[in-house]
Amino acid sequence: MLKTLRHRHKKLLITFGVCIPFIIFFIFCLPHPLFDDPLSAVILDRQGNMLGARIAADGQWRFPQMETVPEKFEAALLAFEDKRFRYHAGIDPMAICRALKQNIEHGRAVSGGSTITMQVIRLSRRGQDRNIGEKILEAVMAVRLETKYSKDQILALYTSFAPFGGNVVGLEAAAWRYFGRSAANLSWSEAATLAVLPNAPALMHPGRNRIALQAKRDRLLQKLADRDVISQQDGDLAKAELLLEKPLPLPSLSPHLLAGTAAVEGTAALHATTIDLHLQQRVNSILQRHQETFSQNHIYNAAAIVADIETGEVLAYSGNTNMVVAGKGQWNDMIKAARSTGSLLKPLLYAAMLNEGYLLPNTLVPDIPTQISGYVPKNFDEKFQGAVRASEAVARSLNVPCVRMLRDYSYEKFHYLLQRLGMTTLDKPAGHYGLTMILGGSEGTLWDMAGMYASLARRLNHYQSGSLYAKNDLHPLTTDLETSRKWQSEEKTWSNESEIGAGATWQMFNAMQEVKRPEDEFFWRQFSSSRQIAWKTGTSYGFRDGWAIGITPTHVVGVWVGNADGEGRPDLTGIATAGPLLFEIFDLLPETGWFPTPFDDLKKTATCRQSGYLPGPACDEIDTLLLPSAAERTDPCPYHILLHLDGTQQYQVNSHCESPSDMIHKSWFILPPVQEWYFRNHNSDYLPLPPFRKDCDGSGGTASVQAMELIYPGEPARIYVPREVSGQEGRTVFEVAHRNQHAEIFWHLDDKYVGNTRHIHQIALNPAPGPHLLSLTDSNGERLELKFRIIERDLD
Repeated sequence: MLKTLRHRHKKLLITFGVCIPFIIFFIFCLPHPLFDDPLSAVILDRQGNMLGARIAADGQWRFPQMETVPEKFEAALLAFEDKRFRYHAGIDPMAICRALKQNIEHGRAVSGGSTITMQVIRLSRRGQDRNIGEKILEAVMAVRLETKYSKDQILALYTSFAPFGGNVVGLEAAAWRYFGRSAANLSWSEAATLAVLPNAPALMHPGRNRIALQAKRDRLLQKLADRDVISQQDGDLAKAELLLEKPLPLPSLSPHLLAGTAAVEGTAALHATTIDLHLQQRVNSILQRHQETFSQNHIYNAAAIVADIETGEVLAYSGNTNMVVAGKGQWNDMIKAARSTGSLLKPLLYAAMLNEGYLLPNTLVPDIPTQISGYVPKNFDEKFQGAVRASEAVARSLNVPCVRMLRDYSYEKFHYLLQRLGMTTLDKPAGHYGLTMILGGSEGTLWDMAGMYASLARRLNHYQSGSLYAKNDLHPLTTDLETSRKWQSEEKTWSNESEIGAGATWQMFNAMQEVKRPEDEFFWRQFSSSRQIAWKTGTSYGFRDGWAIGITPTHVVGVWVGNADGEGRPDLTGIATAGPLLFEIFDLLPETGWFPTPFDDLKKTATCRQSGYLPGPACDEIDTLLLPSAAERTDPCPYHILLHLDGTQQYQVNSHCESPSDMIHKSWFILPPVQEWYFRNHNSDYLPLPPFRKDCDGSGGTASVQAMELIYPGEPARIYVPREVSGQEGRTVFEVAHRNQHAEIFWHLDDKYVGNTRHIHQIALNPAPGPHLLSLTDSNGERLELKFRIIERDLD
């Protein structure tokens, strides 16, 4: 008895000694992860259509794992490979017996009897020898796989990692490479063709094996018809479809977006974007068509972006043209490239100044020769208007008035504001850029520019009564569909503060509607003037970059044109290159109305009609405008004075020569001399100050009005005079404006007479280095003085 018990105990120990290791092996036999092959980066549009793909690191077209298998392919695959797949536990004894019988009859291995589950194991253990021992191991691991994964998951694994000929792995990659469409949209003929390939992937070879491949496909289609999976008629029609001749190129609708997505560490290999496929195709087409014209001027690169205002979703992303010219940077993503912004920031400065009460839309801003600490800005046409309304300075993109506006606002404040609004390229202190910031001295990206304007438009759209702003409306654009959905699901947080208020933003967009279009361009004449778009162009120094940004309540469009290598070209301006592109893209978008008027952030305000300032005591013509509440803080009109005129209203008089009862008292608009000098040449209705009647001495009873003003240099003046090309000492040309065109001016330098001028008051002098005093006296005895310093000349 004891001996029997010991014997049984020994047998149990032996059994456990054998079973426990096997159980442990069974539990842990599957590799983890099952597949760790590198994947192709794939981007899809918002509807799941493919925009582009990049080959995997190992040179294979291997798309990310499929979640579900299309019904047609599943039916074809199971009929061909494993008809009892849904019922077996990983191995199919009947299939194994059938395979043994066939192999014995043929005297060689003609069938393996492997199930789809076993093939998944073999695919995950590629490179292993094909022998009996390996088959047994595959069978054990297949059973384990069935305990861990569902049938649908196993089928998806097989479909995703099976070979489909050449360097194509997985059904989705095969569907696009061979048929140019998603696996979900395959016909029965196409599904059957791909179902037979993993069994013999070498059949997929362009120009070879066509007969064998077609025979396999047709047998499978007939099997499906025999089993009533499809009708006989459908089967016959499917057999009539021709086989593909060669693999197709994959879509490449937004290669720069694909490259950027693939480069982001940790980005999912299958990336759902916000792009609209059809809009992307049409924007690409417009860009390419215009590029053919640009290339005639040796301009080889262009980019465009379209985004939805409400969500910030990018609907079209064309990072560059596809014109292949060696060394011209077609692979550079110009949407994300930092380039000189030209005039694109001017509207933002205008809005910021409106928002803080520095000026009003019609405030006159000087447009005269200007020197600020040695910096001499110039307008594009190198002309001066004397004085222009602030809104007109933005619409006409005048450099000099905008530089003076930035000086008044402070470039430090503007630098900080731009960073708050989303300009990510300002990585240096404000002083590094200085006043040139407003003329393109700071680089920006098309992505940031479009995003900043979109954020302001979004806040204006969402502005609520009670001066409330949605804080989370200020965010960059996105091409990631998941990120966008997250933003839309967030509850809005409200605040009564905004970087730029709704009223100032509304006024900014109104000013941007007035941008002047060249009258001699055929395209501009064709564009409908009834469409309301706020837009701005920009041109960088040296004609290197042409920009255009357009905004409506629903969309923002951004365009850049130029050369990636920075080469400038004649006529490479925003208005001539990017502008026409911008409006042609807008023609693809639905028309909308205009931005809602933010009445709670606007107030009816009286302004001086001629100067645009708040009315002063002498202003006699008043306009009432809707202006931001900060308008109350602006200065009163400095340009109107009360004149005392005689009965003819042609001469000024005073109490020394005219009885007060006979005087006519009249408000008069008068600009400072330099502004007047240029302004009256462009404004024929401007009336210069009337002279005093001859019997009056010109004093008493009238506000003092300056008769002379220096055009160059400004004050304080530090002048560096370079040598001429000939090597001789250079000379400085001093220039003065006088209200009386017939006045004579007498010039003195350091109390020494140097000459006199009439009509055009310019004189060239060559003072020695050091401090000097320039004195000017006109024929009426009025005096003007300027202290200046000549900087030591370079002796080299």
